[in-house]
Amino acid sequence: MSKNRKSRDPFAGREAEKYANPIPSREFILQHLEQVGEPVSHTTLCQQLRLEDEESVEALRRRLNAMSRDGQIISNRRGVFGLAGHMGLIKGKVQGNKDGFGFFIPEDGSGDLFLNGREMEKLFDGDQVLARVSGVDGRGRKEGIVVEILKRRYQQIVGRYYHEQGFGIVVPDSKRIPHEILIPDKAAGHAQDGQFVVAEITEYPSRRRKAIAKIVEVLGDSSKPGLEIDIALRSHDIPHEWPTAVTRSLNQFDEQVQEKHLIGRRDMRDVAFVTIDGEDAKDFDDAVYAERQQRGGWTLFVAIADVSHYVTLGSVLDEEAINRATSVYFPGHVIPMLPEKLSNGLCSLKPGVDRLTIVCEMKISTAGEMTDYCFFEAVIHSHGRMTYTEVADIVQTPATETQEKLRAKMRQRHQSLLPHLDELYSLYRALRSARDNSGAMDFDTTETRIVFGENKKIREIVPVYRTDAHRLIEECMLCANVAAAELMESSKLPALYRVHEGPNPNKLENLREFLSELGLYLPGGDKPEPSDYKKVLQQISNRPDKHLLQTMLIRSLMQAVYQPKNLGHFGLGYPAYAHFTSPIRRYPDLLIHRAIRFLIRNKSSRHLQKQADAGGLSKKQIYPYSASDMQDLGEHCSMAERRADGAGYSVMDWLKCEYMQDKIGDEFNGTVSSVTSFGLFVELNDIYIEGLVHITELSNDYYHFDPVRHCLEGERSRTSYHLGDSVEVKVVRVNLDEKKIDLQMTGSVAAARPAPRRRKPGKKKGFPDRDRSKKHKDKGKDLNNGEGKKKSKSKNQRQGAKAEKSGGKRSGASSATKKPGSSKTSKAGNRNKSRRSGAPAAKRPRR
Repeated sequence: MSKNRKSRDPFAGREAEKYANPIPSREFILQHLEQVGEPVSHTTLCQQLRLEDEESVEALRRRLNAMSRDGQIISNRRGVFGLAGHMGLIKGKVQGNKDGFGFFIPEDGSGDLFLNGREMEKLFDGDQVLARVSGVDGRGRKEGIVVEILKRRYQQIVGRYYHEQGFGIVVPDSKRIPHEILIPDKAAGHAQDGQFVVAEITEYPSRRRKAIAKIVEVLGDSSKPGLEIDIALRSHDIPHEWPTAVTRSLNQFDEQVQEKHLIGRRDMRDVAFVTIDGEDAKDFDDAVYAERQQRGGWTLFVAIADVSHYVTLGSVLDEEAINRATSVYFPGHVIPMLPEKLSNGLCSLKPGVDRLTIVCEMKISTAGEMTDYCFFEAVIHSHGRMTYTEVADIVQTPATETQEKLRAKMRQRHQSLLPHLDELYSLYRALRSARDNSGAMDFDTTETRIVFGENKKIREIVPVYRTDAHRLIEECMLCANVAAAELMESSKLPALYRVHEGPNPNKLENLREFLSELGLYLPGGDKPEPSDYKKVLQQISNRPDKHLLQTMLIRSLMQAVYQPKNLGHFGLGYPAYAHFTSPIRRYPDLLIHRAIRFLIRNKSSRHLQKQADAGGLSKKQIYPYSASDMQDLGEHCSMAERRADGAGYSVMDWLKCEYMQDKIGDEFNGTVSSVTSFGLFVELNDIYIEGLVHITELSNDYYHFDPVRHCLEGERSRTSYHLGDSVEVKVVRVNLDEKKIDLQMTGSVAAARPAPRRRKPGKKKGFPDRDRSKKHKDKGKDLNNGEGKKKSKSKNQRQGAKAEKSGGKRSGASSATKKPGSSKTSKAGNRNKSRRSGAPAAKRPRR
C-alpha cells in the first residue's frame, strides 16, 4: 500500500493486520468514489489508487464485487462501479406475477417497486436488474423502471408446446412467467402439440416482440409416469444428472472402509450404536448410543457419517455437492446431493460394517441439561438398523392387549439391544422434559404420506403420526447440533449457523388482532419469546381448530436461513444452532464437519479429542473459508433449500390434482383452511387435499375480505365465512396444468355465522401481496422438532394455505367486494386459458 494512500485511508492499519498485502478499505473506496464524482471501471480505479501488482489488482476486483453484492456500490454489465445514491439506481431482482405485472425487489431490503405490465414485457421473473423510481401511481404505489438487465434468470423455459394457426408457442409452466414463447417451425424439433418441452431462449423479449426459443428436449405428454418430477426438476433448475467427471471420480473409492483410513480415529466398533429411521430409508447418516453415569445422568453419543473424509475440498464431488447443496425429496423418488456409492454406501451407517464417523459425546444431567460435550473422529460398527415403528413398539407403554403382545414380541426379537434402547428412552424423557420446561415451542402438525398403486397413481393419502421414537432421535440430534454451534462460536471460525429470527412486526400485529377475535392472547409485547408462543399453543391444545391456529402462529414467523452471523434460533429457543447431523443430504452440515475436523487436528480444548496417531490438517487443506465465503455459501444453500421445497410442493400439487380428476362431482366435508379476497381455501377431510371455493360461488351477496379477522363477510346478509369453519363442498373442476382444484358449496355451512358486528372494511394502501414464494408451509419445518433429523420423504405439504394456488391475487391489502357473475374475462384470457387447459380436465388421459 502506497504511503500516500495509507496516510489517507482511515482503516489502513486494520487492513494491514488482516492481509499480508493490504488493499484499500471499503470505507476508503466509498470516500474515493464520492470525491471522484462519477462511476469508474475497475481498471481506472486501480490506476487512481496506484495498484499495479497482479495480486492487488485481483484483490481489489474481489473487494469491489463483494461491495456490489452487499449493496454498498452499484455495478453494471460494463464493469463500471459507482455509488448507488449518486447514480439513482438500485440493484435487485424482478418478481413476476401471473396477471402480467411484477415487482422489483431491492437487494438492500428497501421498499419494493411496482412494475407495470408494459415494463414486464421485456422481463422474466428472477432477472437481476438495475432500476430506479419512476413515480407514484394513482393508488399511491411507488413505480419502478428497469434501466439495465444485469443477468437473465432463465436460459431455458419448461412449458407446454402448442402449434396453431401456423406457428408454435410454449406456455411456461411457471405462472410467474405470463409470456408466451414463440417457437419457429424449424426450431420445434420432434415436439407434438400438447407435449411438455424444454425450450432454450435464443432471443429475449422486448417491448416490441416476444421471446423466441428452440425446443431442446421433449418431456412427453401428461400421461407419462413421472412427468411431474421431470417438469419440477427443470422448472426449478435443480441439478439432477451427474457430470461425467463425478461418475469417474467414484472409481477411487473401495466398497469397504480400508484399514489405513482408521488411523487417527477412536475405535468404537464394540459400542452398541443403532440407527433409527423410517422403513424406506436408505441413507443412514446418524447412529446413537447412551449409557447411564454412576453419579447420575447419561453420556450420549451421536455418531454422524464422516462425509468430509470422502468429499474433499475442491474436488469434483465437492463442486457438485455445492451446486446441489441439498438432497431433494419427492414422493417415491429422491435426487441425492451425493452419488449413491457414497450416500447409500460408504457414508451410510449400515449394520455390521465399519464406517468412518465424527462423534459428539455429550454429558446429560438427570434434569435433561447438556453439561459438557466433546467431538472426535471415530470408526463405528452399527449394531442394528431399527425403524421408528419398531422402537416405538419396544419403548412406549402399550394401551391395549394387542399392543402389549406386540411389545413383548418386539422386545424378544431385539433382546440384545434392549438395555441400550431403554436407556435412550429414559434419556429422551429427561431431554424432552427440560425442553418443555424451557418454554420451547412444539408445533405438532400432521404430515402426510402418499401411497401409490399401479402405474404410480395415488391409491391414498395417509397421515403420518409422530411417535416417541421420532422424538427420541430428534432430541438427540438437537443436542448434537447445539454442541456444534457452541463449538463454532467458541472457535471464532467463520461458519454457517441455522438462524431463525423472531416474528415479523406487521404480521405479529395482525396475529394478535386475529387471536383476540377468538378470545386468545399472545403475551410478550413487541418482542415475544418462544415461551409466549407456547402459552398460546397450550391454550389451543384441545380445540378442534388447533391445526389451523398453529398455521396462523407459524405464518407470523420468519423463515430460517443459513448465515455466518449467529442470531439464534427463535423457533427452537436456542441462542446458537447449527446443522451438523445430516452431511449426506445438506451441504451446510458438511461445512460444519470440515470445521470440526480442522479444530480436532489443530486446536487444544476440552471439547476436542485428537487421537495420538492422527496427523495434521492445514486450514488450506480443509477449511480456508472467509466470512465473505460463508456469506455466499449461506445465501446459496438457503436458496437451494427453497428451490427444493418449491419443487416438492409442485409435484405434490400435481399428484393431488391427478388424484382428484376422477372425483369431479363428488361431495366432501372440509374445513376452511385459508380466507382470501378471492375466495375460501377448503381442506377436504381425511384426504388432506385443498381446493378453492371462488368468491363467485358463494351466495348472492357482496362479500368483503377482512384480512385481520380472516373472514369473508356478506354486505347484505351479514353471513361470514371464517378460518376453521366446517363446510360441505363438491368438486366441480380440476385443472392439472395449473394445479387447481375448484370447489362449490353444497348443503349447509356448519360454522358460517351472522357477524356479531359489522366492521367497515378499509382499504390498505400498497401493493397486492406479491407472495415471495415463501409459503407459510415452509416455515413450520424449523419449528417441528424435526430440525436436526431428516424428514420422511413425504414432507408436510399442507402447512398453511397456498398463496395464489387457484387464480386471482392473494391480497391482504385490499377489501375488494365481489358479486357472483361480476368478473369478466378478456378474449385473450379465454384464449390462454383454453390453450393451457387443453381438453376438459375430467376427460384427459390419466397417468
